Amino acid sequence: MDVMGDKATLFETGRFVQPSSREDTDTPDETGEIADEAAEELRQRLAAEAGDVEAMSVLGAMLLRRGDLDGAEPHLRAATAAGDRAAANNLGVLLHQRGYADEAAGWWRIAAVAGSTAAAHALGRHHRERGDEPAAEYWLRQSAEQGHTLGAYALADLLEHRGDAGAERWMRAAAERGHREAAYRLARALDRKAAREADDDGAPVPDEAEQWYRQAAARGHRRAALHLGTILEKRGQLKEAGRWYLTSAKDGEARAACALGFLLRDAGDTENAAVWWLRAAQDGDGNAANALGALHAERGETQTAERWYRAAMDAGDVNGAYNLGLLCVEQGRTPHAEQWYRRAAYAGHQEAANALAILLLRAGDETGAEPWFSKAAEAGSVDAAFNLGILHAGRGEEQAALRWYERAAAAGHTEAALQVGMALLRDGDDQEAERHLRCAAGGGSAEAAYRLATVLDARRPPEPAHELGEPVHQRSECEEWYERAASQGHRRAQVRVGMHAAARGDVVEAARWYREAAEAGSRNGAFNLGLLLAREGSEPEAAVWWTRAADAGHGRAALRLALVYARRGELAEGQRWADRAVSLGPASVAERAARLRDALRQELSA
Repeated sequence: MDVMGDKATLFETGRFVQPSSREDTDTPDETGEIADEAAEELRQRLAAEAGDVEAMSVLGAMLLRRGDLDGAEPHLRAATAAGDRAAANNLGVLLHQRGYADEAAGWWRIAAVAGSTAAAHALGRHHRERGDEPAAEYWLRQSAEQGHTLGAYALADLLEHRGDAGAERWMRAAAERGHREAAYRLARALDRKAAREADDDGAPVPDEAEQWYRQAAARGHRRAALHLGTILEKRGQLKEAGRWYLTSAKDGEARAACALGFLLRDAGDTENAAVWWLRAAQDGDGNAANALGALHAERGETQTAERWYRAAMDAGDVNGAYNLGLLCVEQGRTPHAEQWYRRAAYAGHQEAANALAILLLRAGDETGAEPWFSKAAEAGSVDAAFNLGILHAGRGEEQAALRWYERAAAAGHTEAALQVGMALLRDGDDQEAERHLRCAAGGGSAEAAYRLATVLDARRPPEPAHELGEPVHQRSECEEWYERAASQGHRRAQVRVGMHAAARGDVVEAARWYREAAEAGSRNGAFNLGLLLAREGSEPEAAVWWTRAADAGHGRAALRLALVYARRGELAEGQRWADRAVSLGPASVAERAARLRDALRQELSA
């Protein structure tokens, strides 16, 4: 008789032997295979009837796999009685399927003691289901240490559940033996570990983690394929990312279908993007439903958009309620917008809380708006923090406003950084102000670029003189910031750029910037353009620009016009502009204008 522990079959690879998935009606291509199986079964049956223990074990396993429990049990019991450990394991499987878990455990114990790694794995799982973790760990470790893949994975799962550092070792062992779920979970663990160490959820995925994602994805793990696609998309490898998203989406991963939709949309293929979003939304992905809603909203199909936003909300995506609020605002349905914003805000949506506060503020309910701004800001909304700054500044609460501006600026809010910079300038702290103004200017604020330029301009030493006595113009950083602000349409910066161009003798460039500022409504630009034209001998055109500047309240322009008309002999007109210059000031201009007016008055009365 065979000694217990010498025999093993392919059925020891798992805890359960799955029944055959073959349909009752076989296809023509399967006929030969069926015939071979039938012949093998007949051969094993004859050998079993002749007393062959191994044949009894194999025949029992074949019947068990087919789902014929009644036919399999006597053969497995006979083989087990004869000492076949594989039969003992499979008998345990059969009894477990019948619902006799304790009896199954008894046979698994016999097989495990005899050296069956599959039985040790099954017994460990049995004890874990009963809540006996020490016994579960013992048997799973026996299985894992003898090279059983499922045993290694189950042991890793148990240790990970307990927070044991040894979990990674066994998860790695199972992954190295081809267990795809173990490869995926190992990748996730390495990924999270790297993020914790970097204190940043957006930290790059370690190479080793990516390799395990790849291994799991290649074996058909749809979530691993999704994560791999995400990694590749962040890296800019969009084509390969799309392939993995597609693989995952075809396997039923709704998040991958949604991500594939966004990838296609970014590539300009909105039609196919909508197909994948639809598939994901129908599988309950709220993000995809929101994307479909936005797509229909862009097309003006508001009813369809609203339907998808509602579907997103029903899927548990709070963005659906927020987007419904945005849609209602665009349609002028303010009460409905408030309703949806409130729903999203109460669910913790920070931007909805900010939007609700803005809605209330516009309706004159400052008292109702402030708590929602605060809630949104505390939840991390940078815009809400900035809006709180505006709210406090409007009340004259400068210190409270500055605190919120500083908070928003620290999170990268450009306009908040500008406000902090300007507050520091008022306090005389130019160095710290410069730091904030640089941040704001770098973020695209024209006003910040102008303010930064003025700070740098004030520090600039006098131009060095040429050895022949002519000034040497060196392009400075402040000019670069003036030009950046000017190119963004900042009128005062345009005037300054014009002044710098005039200083270096570039009359054409100076005139271009003065004219651009003047046409945008700058009275200083109009005045300076008039000066430039007068120096070039075009006094009539200069008078046109001085008139525009004087009409906008520029006292020196009014004085220039008074002088022009006085020289022409148009004394009454000259006196009128002199009167205007006196009223406009400043003091030095008013004094000169008063003397000119008095002289013109005497001339007229003579």
